[in-house]
Amino acid sequence: MIKCEHWKEYDSISGPISYCEIAAFGSRLTAQELETIGCTAEKRKACKQVMDFTMGAAATPQPEPETPSSRPRLEPQPIPVKVSPSCEPPKEVAAATVQVAERKATSPFFNLLVLGILAGCYIAFAGALSTVITNDLAKYVGDGLSRLTGGLVFSLGLILVVIGGAELFTGNALMVTGWLEGKISGRQVARNWTIVFLANFLGAILIAWFFVLSGVWEMNGAQIGAKAVLTANGKIGLTWSEALVRGILCNWLVCLAVWLSSASKDGVSKILCIVFPITAFVACGFEHSIANMYFIPAGIMLKSQAAVLAAAAPALAVDPAAAAGALANLNWGSFIFKNLIPVTIGNIIGGAIFVGTFYWSVFLKPSWRKPKLAVTVAGMLTRLFTD
Repeated sequence: MIKCEHWKEYDSISGPISYCEIAAFGSRLTAQELETIGCTAEKRKACKQVMDFTMGAAATPQPEPETPSSRPRLEPQPIPVKVSPSCEPPKEVAAATVQVAERKATSPFFNLLVLGILAGCYIAFAGALSTVITNDLAKYVGDGLSRLTGGLVFSLGLILVVIGGAELFTGNALMVTGWLEGKISGRQVARNWTIVFLANFLGAILIAWFFVLSGVWEMNGAQIGAKAVLTANGKIGLTWSEALVRGILCNWLVCLAVWLSSASKDGVSKILCIVFPITAFVACGFEHSIANMYFIPAGIMLKSQAAVLAAAAPALAVDPAAAAGALANLNWGSFIFKNLIPVTIGNIIGGAIFVGTFYWSVFLKPSWRKPKLAVTVAGMLTRLFTD
């Protein structure tokens, strides 16, 4: 820290700023005045290094040239400090998203596999945390605040993916911008989505299995296990159209979270940009395909536990002996065909069309260029996978 009465420091929206007010306002001091305040040549050099780091090129106090007659001093004039914006404008984000898509399209298989497994694990960790936190919260704070809390803690998953670095299928729906821009092919998009989707599945299933083996579900009188089973049962109880639409709405918000975090320049801003959209989709009950790869298998694995059935029976409005029958529809077939397939299709539509395609068409598509997107969603998907 520089000790001088004329040295000023403050935090700006783009970071810390340090400067000498003598130099900043264009004041001139005589050599004697500089000596009085201890402003030696060595100290001026040190001050300049700090100012160059925080402000860019900067001046330091210099002695007033000796003249036979003293000249009147000019009034100090402030030197404008260039402050960079705290986030990138949407057009820059769109261009950066295309660059990210190019990089993802050429990622080696091993990288996609490992990072995809990690992303599945991260989302599953968030799902487990949400289950533990909210297992009996509604009876104390009500359904709305319980949902809000569940959404807040579930944000951990995408924070780990974005800040930690991982490949998440739902976020990679934005790769469609690279295809629309003509930088990557539809086959490259399909390759990435296929590898990452299956890798996410492996990671999510792994954590679901660990969750069962850990015995965490037994806490609070197996209420945590009951919460996991009831959550899974509710998800496979949706109609196909409900699951599809909830998938669209979910990944619309997830990809907006990714988009906003890409605009941010620091970690705290990225986290805040993730938290609000993710909290919204969880609190509203929208459907995330990768999260469901954890939630539903965890429920399937736990539904045979006697303690879980006893704890879940009141919510199912049956006695413990009949709870197993009430959960008969909670199985792998229902998971795949009644939830995972429609939710996955919805996630692709929500992220690729409502975020990626719409923003590309506004910020990047040349005015003379005919859009690649067909009139219908089916046409767009067909064109993408056969390009």
